[in-house]
Amino acid sequence: MEIQIAQAEHLPIIQKIAFDTWPETYGHLMSKEQFTFMLDWMYSMESLQQQLVKGQVFLLAKEEGQPYGFASYEINYEGSSKTKIHKLYILPSSQGKGVGKLLLQKIKDAARADRNTALILNVKRDNKAIDFYNRMGFTITSTLDIDIGHGFRMEDFIMELEITN
Repeated sequence: MEIQIAQAEHLPIIQKIAFDTWPETYGHLMSKEQFTFMLDWMYSMESLQQQLVKGQVFLLAKEEGQPYGFASYEINYEGSSKTKIHKLYILPSSQGKGVGKLLLQKIKDAARADRNTALILNVKRDNKAIDFYNRMGFTITSTLDIDIGHGFRMEDFIMELEITN
């Protein structure tokens, strides 16, 4: 499995992974209207380009040229010594093959190299990914409700994993 830092030319692949992953991940957890709004809000090509310009690092997991998933993160999130994992999505057909663990390890290595002390992330409260993050050592530290407009809210857990250098 190859994990590479994605560049602007990889954004269409990342967008496709998101569009292929979201229906199974969120289709049953929110209304069709919220699903469509959020997918466009976070994964339009313009939005992905802005995320890249604003400092998110995107990782792309591939094997023999076939994409399996992606992650994005930000070192020193909001001036802290924590690395924020913004996204981590594995294609449904590739889940359970260790791709998520590999992506997390690459993020953890990058965070350590910059002397960050923890990984943090938001996860939808009823997302089955919570079990994966618990197995990886993350713990729930708080809840967060975010009004994202158009009458929609994100209702998340904040999860954290302390890391040592």
